[in-house]
Amino acid sequence: MKKIILFLSAVALFSCNQKKENLVILRGDAIGTTFTIRYLNPENKNLDIKIEAIIKEVNKSISTYIPTSDISKINKGDTTVVIDSIFKEVFLKSDKIYKETKGEFDPTVGILVNAWGFGPGKRIKNIDSTKVKELLKYVGFNKVTLKDNKIIKEYPQTYFDFNAIAKGYLVDLVGRMFEKNGIPNYMVEIGGEIRARGINQLGTPWRIAIENPNSDGTRSINTKIKLLNESIATSGNYRKYRIAKDGKKYVHTINPISGFATPSNLLSASVISKSDCADVDGYATAFMAMGFEKAKAFLKNHPELKAFLIYSDENNKMKTYRSANFTE
Repeated sequence: MKKIILFLSAVALFSCNQKKENLVILRGDAIGTTFTIRYLNPENKNLDIKIEAIIKEVNKSISTYIPTSDISKINKGDTTVVIDSIFKEVFLKSDKIYKETKGEFDPTVGILVNAWGFGPGKRIKNIDSTKVKELLKYVGFNKVTLKDNKIIKEYPQTYFDFNAIAKGYLVDLVGRMFEKNGIPNYMVEIGGEIRARGINQLGTPWRIAIENPNSDGTRSINTKIKLLNESIATSGNYRKYRIAKDGKKYVHTINPISGFATPSNLLSASVISKSDCADVDGYATAFMAMGFEKAKAFLKNHPELKAFLIYSDENNKMKTYRSANFTE
């Protein structure tokens, strides 16, 4: 799952503010990663404070790395928490994707994310299949419900972790803020998740690059695409993993059905849609758990999604797959 530390300072947020033909560029650090925001601002509106406020609101609601957040209180067993609109929308989006992917996307996998050492909770050393089976009892979005703006858990041990959808959701909130303030042309990117609307300063669609899944720390481009009022999210296990003493590789995308942190043959999944970035963020994570063949089959039944998949074939050679509706 994707790490999220929802913290940022004003200095980091506005470390770069450039203008070119009404183009504003903001760069900084947030949610444990970097961000770049570009937007056309002909009326010279100052939206810095609004962006900062959005991040603070998301902090308070769904950051597992902040002990006083709503999600942290719920994870600790507080049944009195009345959730806000942020938690509610993320919960409902997660429930939809959970059902569509038949459980391959499941934010209640948090107890296993912690157990495998990829979350804020305590890692379990020498975790084995017996312990995994025991923890799986508390995993399942069908074991939690939302009633009167309160979360009801079948098992108190169930641990929410929305990190696989939170970056995309934060992107959406910033984008929606731009639209409410009369800014139709923008591109918001946080940790590689992007929402683009309208055109860039050249009057053409926003263009972005999809990287190769390089595990050696280098960065290279596989392909470039145009975003036509679309969102894109990419998930991969080539940067966030650890090697155990026995040499076995464990990845941060935990399969919520098997409970294990072993890599699939899918190296990278980039999902594009006209829907919210949070949605494609969730689907990209689900695809990593599914593996290449299941992800490809899912795409055939969901023409509203476009995807660019990078996978390893039976000979361990890197291959690419474009969905039928994918255009560069």
